[in-house]
Amino acid sequence: MKLVYVFDAYCGWSHGFSGTLSEIASRHPELPVEVVSGGLFTGSRRVPIREFGYVQGANAKIAELTGAEFGEAYERLIADGSFVMDSEAAARGVAALRQAAPARAAELAIALQHAFYVDGRSLSDPGTYRKLAEEAGLDADAVVGAFEGSEVRVAAGADFHRAASLGVTGFPTLLAVDGTSVTTLAHGHGIADEIDRLLAALPTH
Repeated sequence: MKLVYVFDAYCGWSHGFSGTLSEIASRHPELPVEVVSGGLFTGSRRVPIREFGYVQGANAKIAELTGAEFGEAYERLIADGSFVMDSEAAARGVAALRQAAPARAAELAIALQHAFYVDGRSLSDPGTYRKLAEEAGLDADAVVGAFEGSEVRVAAGADFHRAASLGVTGFPTLLAVDGTSVTTLAHGHGIADEIDRLLAALPTH
């Protein structure tokens, strides 16, 4: 059995779930975590952030419910309103980081969201991935090279397809996958103890 975490790096609720994901991963080192990008802001949804009028209200609710931090640099991006969230670029970044350290995919996904929601860094900027790679002790040149290459474009598309094939319609979603058996452990937000109870009830665990 493994855990499959379907998220979008530009999803505030996914950022809010970071603490729970980290806790579950540390409690269950025996369970590999597959990280899949969802594709929230693609196509016609790639528009300036000001067009999503609900963002600040949603963030306040996320912070209240999960304790997630939203940094000053990020708040300035929201206030300016011209920033465009591009989930395809973020998914390429997730794929580049995942390729460099597959076993650390969950940790790196959390760091990527911190880069945006706390440090206000664009997930379309190669420099963001250079900084993340350096901080994680990875080969920064390799990560940036992968982010700018064609292979991760294919990987991003494959992620979007995998999210859809798993029946995921909202982010974040945490699944337990055992062969063809797929169990939803959390959707939107969740508490580690509740997820543990669901895991303990699974016949294969």
